[in-house]
Amino acid sequence: YGMAEPIHRAVNRLGLRLRVYAPVGDLLPGMAYLVRRLLENTANESFVRRRFVEGRELDELLAPPDPELVLAGPGWRSSGDPAQSGDAALPADVQPAPDPPGGPSAVRSGDYQPEPVAEWRDRSVREAFGKTIDRTGERLNRRDSQPVVPAIIGGRKVMTTETIASVDPAEPSTVVALSPRCGPGEAEEALAVALEAWPAWAATPAAQRAGVVFRAAAWMRQRRHELAALEVVEAGKPWPDADADVCEAIDFCEFYGRQMLRLDAGGQVASPAGESNALRYRGRGVGVVISPWNFPLAIPAGMVAAALVTGNAVIFKPAEQTPAVAAKLVEAFTAAGLPEGVLNFLPGLGEEVGAPLVEHPAVSFVVFTGSLSVGLGIVEAAAAHRPGQRQVKRVVAEMGGKNAVIVDADADLDQAVPIVVASAFGYSGQKCSACSRLIVVDSGGGGAEQLVERLVGRAQGLRIGHPREMGVDIGPLIDSEAQGRVRSYVEAAGAEGKVVLARDDVPATGFFVGPTIVTDVAPDSRLATEEIFGPVLAVMRVDTFDEALDLANRTDYALTAGVVSRSPSHIERAVQELRAGNIYVNRAITGAVVGRQPFGGFGLSGVGSKAGGPDYLLQFVDPVTVSENTLRQGFAPGDGD
Repeated sequence: YGMAEPIHRAVNRLGLRLRVYAPVGDLLPGMAYLVRRLLENTANESFVRRRFVEGRELDELLAPPDPELVLAGPGWRSSGDPAQSGDAALPADVQPAPDPPGGPSAVRSGDYQPEPVAEWRDRSVREAFGKTIDRTGERLNRRDSQPVVPAIIGGRKVMTTETIASVDPAEPSTVVALSPRCGPGEAEEALAVALEAWPAWAATPAAQRAGVVFRAAAWMRQRRHELAALEVVEAGKPWPDADADVCEAIDFCEFYGRQMLRLDAGGQVASPAGESNALRYRGRGVGVVISPWNFPLAIPAGMVAAALVTGNAVIFKPAEQTPAVAAKLVEAFTAAGLPEGVLNFLPGLGEEVGAPLVEHPAVSFVVFTGSLSVGLGIVEAAAAHRPGQRQVKRVVAEMGGKNAVIVDADADLDQAVPIVVASAFGYSGQKCSACSRLIVVDSGGGGAEQLVERLVGRAQGLRIGHPREMGVDIGPLIDSEAQGRVRSYVEAAGAEGKVVLARDDVPATGFFVGPTIVTDVAPDSRLATEEIFGPVLAVMRVDTFDEALDLANRTDYALTAGVVSRSPSHIERAVQELRAGNIYVNRAITGAVVGRQPFGGFGLSGVGSKAGGPDYLLQFVDPVTVSENTLRQGFAPGDGD
């Protein structure tokens, strides 16, 4: 039974059935598998070694690793003072996130900890979410219930004569929501309402503003399945992607609320004797948030929460493909007690409602996530000074990438293959962080061919289907325009390289495109230089690691990049030389976690600080320094006194 013999004996004594397995295959991969397991289980820090070789007691092995931690109540909490550990105190009416089943949610009371994603291995979780999706589908199929998502202006629901239908991308005949086609008139009205509501909201203490954001997070946490199910049907997300997006929305609210409390606490400047100095932050005014469809809850939640918690009023223009999900975010903040007029919701087409808002002199800042062409247009429009404009507009924009993963010559293919497949084909490649270029270092030893062969095999095993079904890996693209664009790249791929995989076993209805892998791609080809935003992977082989770094940086974008290697020197060079805002080593290049991997790029990938990072809120405020002379002033009498 190998290294598991003690476990085998223990399970037998319990009278339980036990399945013993052994890897089957070629000798070299099998030996590598064995050596890796030996190294894992005989390492000095290995649980197995400490228990069975060193004879350590279970109480010692199960003790918390941090000596500062003590077991108190339902989860791990700190024995120290949160104020002295740098934690921000929560408002009295807001409680930390509850412990999830199976583990603690926070190390210290008041600390930010990411929302745990769903445990899909748990049958009860799968069944509960499946029932929620079924209820969502049944509601959409009822002919006596027309789904309407109105605009919200000053708390008032507004519909227009013309409407926009969002549909299930896997079943385009199913209408998910009808939203208004707002235009310049609604934009002007929303601006007037927001300008009127802003002063009172800006004067609201930071702790109260943070409380609203925390309560919005709690509202979403309580409705996690409902929100994720709506993403499945409106955005076409597979179950894990939909759930992760809701978790990230909660994370943004929890993280930015705590960041605002830290900013409000002050303490950033020195005050010598006789002088009091303070650095304070004021909201800038009314901002415009323009969000994408691919993360329809998380990205707008971060942008809106950051703007609101720093004391600004917001006009929120969602993507026309996913207004129903976006409307839930507005509902969350309304339920959290946000005053009317502070957050206004304007669905519509970008050129009809977004453009007038960006150009308006009363708008103080614009936060955008989307395509490069639209983002550059926003930057240009916001830079122009217009009559009546009293400040320079700030723009925070995330505009995509052409991201590369380098697989080094010494890389472990067992590790590299799942990393590349997850990075390239997760959510059908519809992530700005997705891998669309694979650069393989191979000087002629056949490593590239082995890697490609295994990539093709794994990609062929991905399940394509309706995302309402459990276990689907590849769902539809968002709409017919996206499907047509990605298909054009697939059709032209044969002229730019060798197509080794082009799956066409997709459903007859819906906006599906199967995973495609193209090798021998020229570095200056369309496949290697243009953002595709679909499940298409261009593979390029180079002889040296130097060439790999050069090729990875040969793009105007600079969002994410990754390296899979066992060479410390190559890893260090990649970290130092890769031109990307987020660099990932021996892991997937998608799935940044708020507060752990602040996300954002530079170059043509975007402008502004990283989302989910410690300096993100500073983009939404004007810093004000207050300096006061605190020395007592004496009295100097005159000649006649």
